[in-house]
Amino acid sequence: MDEKIKKLKEWLGAGSINLFGRPFSGKDTQADILAKLLDGQVIGGGEILRSHEDAIPENVRLTYNNGGLAPTDFYLQLVPPYLAQPQFSNHPLLLSSIGRKHGEENAIVSAAEKAGHPIVAVINLIIEEDEVWKRFRVAQEDHDRGNRTDDSSEALRIRLEKFRSETIPVIEYYKQRGIELDIDGSLPRGVVTEKIIDTLLSRI
Repeated sequence: MDEKIKKLKEWLGAGSINLFGRPFSGKDTQADILAKLLDGQVIGGGEILRSHEDAIPENVRLTYNNGGLAPTDFYLQLVPPYLAQPQFSNHPLLLSSIGRKHGEENAIVSAAEKAGHPIVAVINLIIEEDEVWKRFRVAQEDHDRGNRTDDSSEALRIRLEKFRSETIPVIEYYKQRGIELDIDGSLPRGVVTEKIIDTLLSRI
């Protein structure tokens, strides 16, 4: 594994890997694991929004708390300067579904490149909707996701619909660019990580 990680780090440099998938597919978990292995920084949309908490209009806050997506114009005002922060220099970025709304793709690719973190791979963690609801019920019983306002049943239905209508076209965009990789997200956590690493290595 050490040799594999060394090869990945040499290949990735300060580039970005963007992770997509349905809710509860393990995007944040895998981003955290990969960041530790690759000496990278995890960046998620929620983190970006929280960093601008005072500037978020109430209607935008209500939208994403209920499972919706922030308006594109507002979202794209926040992302480019956030990606370009000096503390991220010379480190790879593990992006947790940054630019998940159709129409944001070109702007996100451009922003990442200008920030010195070009998106070199996109991981699509695939789980079926039945598995999403199963993991949701387990999380509700275990209370292991903190006090997330978008983890109600109704919000999850909205998030799944937004994934179908808004995010699948984004994934298709990256597939057409030849950098999208499908990974079975229903497997055990450690196996998913190994498959991500091996699949990335196969593309180098």
